[in-house]
Amino acid sequence: MLSIVEKAAVLLEALPYMKRFSGKTVVVKYGGNAMINAELKRSVIQDIILMKYIGLKPVVVHGGGPEITALLKQLGKESSFVSGLRVTDAATVGVAEMVLVGKVNTELVGLLNQQGAKAVGLSGKDADLIVAEKHLAKVYENGDEKEVDIGFVGDVAAVNPGLLWTLIDQGYIPVVAPIGVGADGESYNINADYVAGEIAGALKAEKLLLLTDVEGIYRDWRDKSTFLATLTADEAEKLIREGSIEGGMIPKVEACTRALSGGAAKAHIIDGRLMHSLLLEVFTDTGIGTEVISGRGTQE
Repeated sequence: MLSIVEKAAVLLEALPYMKRFSGKTVVVKYGGNAMINAELKRSVIQDIILMKYIGLKPVVVHGGGPEITALLKQLGKESSFVSGLRVTDAATVGVAEMVLVGKVNTELVGLLNQQGAKAVGLSGKDADLIVAEKHLAKVYENGDEKEVDIGFVGDVAAVNPGLLWTLIDQGYIPVVAPIGVGADGESYNINADYVAGEIAGALKAEKLLLLTDVEGIYRDWRDKSTFLATLTADEAEKLIREGSIEGGMIPKVEACTRALSGGAAKAHIIDGRLMHSLLLEVFTDTGIGTEVISGRGTQE
């Protein structure tokens, strides 16, 4: 247990960061094991509440893939994937919207409000917050690349942040489900990492914080000694091209680069399996995870 003096030292270490980030907007992408484990979920909610009470302006974007898969299975519908993306017909996007907006979003809003916040649940269909366009999956056959229509899976075409700013200015915490609206009013399921990155850019956020189930980015994920505490957006894109970053980490890293190109100050990929990981990243000298910044250069 920390002594009284040690507890005071912790607060003093956090003081300059409280000063620096007070009044600043931060976007939290909430996903991974932190959404499933009850203790970690409580930790994340507490972190967000604390950030709010000491003057930061948090915006939460969440996923919900496992919950969608589970409900589809209960309904007797098996999920199929192309290039890591769920094939989403009209029935499936209806289930996705029901789970993301009607279940996961409302649960998060309820948890935040129970802790004394003023949280408001949104989807991208509210005030055309997230305008979507159809995403065509890329597949390779005999060495040739071709695009495949996988249904109502979307890309972010535009973010209209006016509603977010209205809520933020009135002291609310917006909680956003990654459902976008198409040109004809149709719903699109969008990768939540990309939604978080685009929203962070549109809000010119001080930080994008992506919770995941790994420590951060490695130059070689098989070698723990190649962990990268900081790298530039250019370096991150180079690692993707080289194949050092692959699979589910690609959208997270691309979300960081999109946020930075849109005007966010910094982006962070952090281990959501750690208790109070958000506070450790934002309010300590060393931080945790990988920080992605704008600019060029080579990190060793």
